[in-house]
Amino acid sequence: MAFRHERVDANGIGFHVASCGDGDKLALLLHGFPECWYSWRLQMPLLADLGYKVWAPDLRGYGDSDRPPHLQDYAIENLLDDVAGLIDASGCSSTTLIAHDWGAVIAWYFAMRGLRPLDRLVIMNVPHPGPFQRELRTWKQMRRSWYGLFFQLPRLPEALLRAGDYQAVKQAFLGSALDKSKFPAEVLQVYRDSAAKPGALTAMLNYYRALARGGGGERQRKLGFPMIEVPTLMVWGEEDVALTKETTFGTDKYVTDLTLRYLPGVSHWVQQEAPETVNAMLGAWLRGEEVPQAFVPSVSREEVA
Repeated sequence: MAFRHERVDANGIGFHVASCGDGDKLALLLHGFPECWYSWRLQMPLLADLGYKVWAPDLRGYGDSDRPPHLQDYAIENLLDDVAGLIDASGCSSTTLIAHDWGAVIAWYFAMRGLRPLDRLVIMNVPHPGPFQRELRTWKQMRRSWYGLFFQLPRLPEALLRAGDYQAVKQAFLGSALDKSKFPAEVLQVYRDSAAKPGALTAMLNYYRALARGGGGERQRKLGFPMIEVPTLMVWGEEDVALTKETTFGTDKYVTDLTLRYLPGVSHWVQQEAPETVNAMLGAWLRGEEVPQAFVPSVSREEVA
């Protein structure tokens, strides 16, 4: 399927949006770090076939979207307003929000704060902030979250990510994926080229900086975590090197209608590494059918090594 590439103005800035499908139902796809719209290329045709108008934007600061210059431009409140602005710009009457990694951080808060009505919510490999805060007090999760502290430093993280023709960006995928065949050179080049755009690395890292030293995370904690009433599908690759499976435990205390599926033998990059399984789950759930369990071989990182 050929994707359209559009420029969409929302919340005062311009977004590059890859799109396909037509109709009055919006499927808005939010990518993570260090990705771009391209991380959804394997789900977009499915969603279009299901009757959705599919929008996969480069989030602010990423790819060909605008890059505001200041750290606080990436405050979580601005990111939530971006989603609201994109929903408004779509002109659709209903929205299904589908998100992975940093996009899922935004999506969790967007659903909690109720900035716009959502029909459905899909979260991939980022925990709800409630269980995550609980697990962040454990050594098991703390040692996996070291990079978030490193990213608070000025300039040094950018230099590391830029070194050796952006080798660390490529290694973010190759170093943690179990099925490395899903990240051939041409796929890694897309992410390398996106990160190499002027100012992109700092913009991408400012998401972490604005949440931590910019105070966004603390402001959201003070607002509390109200129950999410939107029907929610959570898909979780069990071999995530950054987030423990335990961070998903207790999510049902924050979401009234939760469907949770684990994918053994699959890494953090779940929708790219296991697209057939993810699409089967996603398609069934959106059609109102029973969501299948994963039939992925239970391959651990130790077995691969």
